Amino acid sequence: MDADKIVLSPGEILDKEFKIDARGYRPQEVDKFLDLVINDYNEFITLIKKMKKELAIMNDENTKLKNELRRIKANIEAAEGTGSSSVSNVDLLRRLSQLEKVVYGKNEE
Repeated sequence: MDADKIVLSPGEILDKEFKIDARGYRPQEVDKFLDLVINDYNEFITLIKKMKKELAIMNDENTKLKNELRRIKANIEAAEGTGSSSVSNVDLLRRLSQLEKVVYGKNEE
């Protein structure tokens, strides 16, 4: 949902004036309804801001985890390529398993 697609602001809704004729709506009912609409708009705006912040945090965390996974995979490939390493394959597999739990465990929440 883009803020560009929202046509009315809460202030515009509040300041809207309706023409009154003999068969028009009751101004008090219109005002009450517009107050509800304004409250909803304010709530939507607050939720959108909150979700954008959460999305940015999640994207940063995702990027960090992807980089860490790449480093671990590179270490595994380097260890397999040299044949003799101070880090055993079992140790690397445990680390990779723990990292996968962290990466994929976040999606289950």
